[in-house]
Amino acid sequence: MSYYDLGVFKRTVTTESADAQLWFDRGLNWLYGYNHAEAIACFEKALAQDGECAMAHWGIAYASGPNYNLPWHLMDPKGKAMALGAGYDAAQLALSHAAATTDVEQAMIGALTARYPQRDPIDDQSGWNDDFADAMRGVYQSFPDDLEVCAIFCEGIMVRTPWKMWDLKTGGVAKGAGTAEAQEVLERTFDNIPAAWEHPGVLHLYIHLMEMSPFPQKALRAGDCLRDLVPDAGHLIHMPTHIDVLCGQYRDVVVYNQKAIAADRKFLAQAGAMNVYSLYRAHDHHFAIYGAMFLGQYTPAIKAAQELIDTTPEELLRVESPPMADFIEGYLSMKQHVLVRFGKWQDIVDQPLPDDQDLYCATTAMMRYAKSVAHSATGNVAEAEVERDAFLAAKANVPDTRRVHNNTVVDLLEIAQEMLNGELEYRRGNYDVAYDHLRRSVQLDDDLPYDEPWGWMQPTRHALGALLLEQGHAEEAEAVYRADLGLDQKLSRACQHPNNLWSLHGLHECLTRRGETTEALLIKQALDQALARAEVTVNASCYCRQNAAA
Repeated sequence: MSYYDLGVFKRTVTTESADAQLWFDRGLNWLYGYNHAEAIACFEKALAQDGECAMAHWGIAYASGPNYNLPWHLMDPKGKAMALGAGYDAAQLALSHAAATTDVEQAMIGALTARYPQRDPIDDQSGWNDDFADAMRGVYQSFPDDLEVCAIFCEGIMVRTPWKMWDLKTGGVAKGAGTAEAQEVLERTFDNIPAAWEHPGVLHLYIHLMEMSPFPQKALRAGDCLRDLVPDAGHLIHMPTHIDVLCGQYRDVVVYNQKAIAADRKFLAQAGAMNVYSLYRAHDHHFAIYGAMFLGQYTPAIKAAQELIDTTPEELLRVESPPMADFIEGYLSMKQHVLVRFGKWQDIVDQPLPDDQDLYCATTAMMRYAKSVAHSATGNVAEAEVERDAFLAAKANVPDTRRVHNNTVVDLLEIAQEMLNGELEYRRGNYDVAYDHLRRSVQLDDDLPYDEPWGWMQPTRHALGALLLEQGHAEEAEAVYRADLGLDQKLSRACQHPNNLWSLHGLHECLTRRGETTEALLIKQALDQALARAEVTVNASCYCRQNAAA
């Protein structure tokens, strides 16, 4: 096949070889698309055409090191040593060829000595991130209109405090983060350099910077510009949906993650699954599932969940460096969230458990959780209790290292435990105790470290609101739904789910129960639009409610 379609973005570097330039450009696009291994492969092909291309060495050096999703502290010891060794060696080679390059290339190459000051690893390499950001600040001050410099400088700032750019509770800048500086640089770039709106690195980083903020909508235009910029880079097609989901644009979340998955299939067909990029493929499926669940669309949700399972081979999970099971296996449990969300009780009960329950420990625990919920929701409380005990045993088997991106699986399963206890107590008729458990699940959900999307897939307020309404507690239920929709501004921006049909349905029911007409009409308009895209009948915010509104 011909090479992937990576669009038209280019960066002219010092080389006399057109082929070296071509492969450098391909590598740079993959670099900004966070497919670092493929980026390195392209930079190596550039060097095969021109062994003295200093910026190709720079590319290998930069792509080998830490990034926003994989900082030094998340690397296993072997992986950290390999990354540092490769980065240091390539940086030294770049330096050896730098004399013949442009001033800006020399400056960018020189900054690498701060990123890789030595070849041997140390226990805590985070200080090198500070040093590199400082070095790139100097480069930026000399070349403020160079888009590569802007992008690399801002990523250098952000890698210092990955996924901690904003304080979710206060809405301010997180302690120790260079958020304000990165925002100033990126927004100045957009304001003064028109080409910034066609630069995959600048656009990508601005989305990451703003998604945690109180005003993610500021990055909507950046997302729109990025969506189709690099056609076969699945991660870049997907990236705008980090903003779409926060703005309640769930259809775009599904559509563009489906497009990202289609692009990922091309890469999977050529490169196979035995690579770190499989984590990014999982992330795209996770996002598609999440968006479809908010749309009330079971078919695309279960399709994405099953394809994720089918394209994640067991041998990948058995790779020890990097620890792929810790990074990916948690995503395989997302099918259970889909089945619970849509009340597929018999499907849940009938599904077989994994053969290797140690390797698939997160999946096993979530399946036990789902089975207990299913039995409980269908009135089989005794069987639900048996599965609850099995869930607790499976939960204890999950190591602290198992993750769904920024969240540990253990933390997610704490939510599951409270949800399950609430469900069981409710079926026993112990309503007050049940609500206490569900309120606790809400608090745990709210307190999770920021993630995109959340590893706990069904907002906990949907179950609490539904069961409150079933027992006539409409006033508290109304407050629950308002918070979930972001209408009362009591939740951090990241914890709000604007215009989701489940809470719109619940809120509308609450308003009509108390005879409110004006706001009810407005909410009904939004609800009708949301329901028009749903493929399931929605009579309550959670299928756990048995006496649902018609």
